Amino acid sequence: MRILSVVGARPQFVKLAPIARAAAQAGVEHVIVHTGQHYDPIMSDVFFDDLGIPSPDVHLGIGSGSHGHQTGAMMGPLEDAFLTQKPDWVLVYGDTNSTLAAAVAAVKIHVPLAHLEAGLRSFNRRMPEEHNRVLTDHAADLCLAPTEQAMSHLASEGLADRSVLVGDVMTDVLFQVRDAAADRGPSPIAHAPGSYSIATIHRAETTDDRERLATVLDALRSLDHPVVLLAHPRLVARAAEFGLALDGGSLESRAPLAYPDLVTAVQRSRGVITDSGGLQKEAFLLRVPCTTVRTETEWVETVALGWNVLALTGEEIRAAAQRPKPAATDQAPYGDGFAAGRVIEALRG
Repeated sequence: MRILSVVGARPQFVKLAPIARAAAQAGVEHVIVHTGQHYDPIMSDVFFDDLGIPSPDVHLGIGSGSHGHQTGAMMGPLEDAFLTQKPDWVLVYGDTNSTLAAAVAAVKIHVPLAHLEAGLRSFNRRMPEEHNRVLTDHAADLCLAPTEQAMSHLASEGLADRSVLVGDVMTDVLFQVRDAAADRGPSPIAHAPGSYSIATIHRAETTDDRERLATVLDALRSLDHPVVLLAHPRLVARAAEFGLALDGGSLESRAPLAYPDLVTAVQRSRGVITDSGGLQKEAFLLRVPCTTVRTETEWVETVALGWNVLALTGEEIRAAAQRPKPAATDQAPYGDGFAAGRVIEALRG
């Protein structure tokens, strides 16, 4: 059997790592196509080295662009790759433009499509990611769901008969990296453990609105402890365009970290402040409080268990980011760390 994985952005490289490992262990042929959606090396190529992922078999080098132009630019080359590689399954990950482009390209030429991380919903139709994930689920022949809640969403949309609960592959890779990072030595962050927060801001709904971005940055500057902002290229560009500083007060910016260093930095932090989806869950798995600067989250379990707080205004962000650590929990809504093996078995049928 031949599985073809399509990836293009940081969260997808992280999810790819355990899939590549599980496919190799099962003796399944695995082809990797990199769209080039994230073309900055620190957001892209370095992950293959850090996570031990085989080099991509095909690199499309698409680069940046508006949602429509970027998605459209991917579809033709992806179709060519599918016709050349002749996979038994195209496996797409998450909710990026690469996900949707590969889904449309696959179904148009009748190549079986599987969607990993299916069934997540924010119910915010202003988010491009929400449309990407919903459209991909409805195009997919197999929806690979990470949680019971995701399975419930799929069932409510009439997709139960092609949905399988596999668990969350992010849990797999996070546990592996966390355990390997235990002896990594000094923290990549020059602050004492437990004294700082890690922040990431990159979603268009935050970065492309000057007033919204200014509110978030002002709140981070005013916190009662250091905030290390891992500055995504989108954030750097928009802040420069709007004339907003990424440093000052409690806020200090730096380049994004390699994934193992990110895990170490988060594990040693007092909290995470983010608009990312994946980092909310990573913080929960590391039992680090999270503040999500959005009106909703796909990872509702983190909120229900008290480890994540949604915050929109400056006052809400400050209160959430300075709150005490929540009560301990042994709940494991995101699986046991063996989801990738279940994915390969589901694809083998």
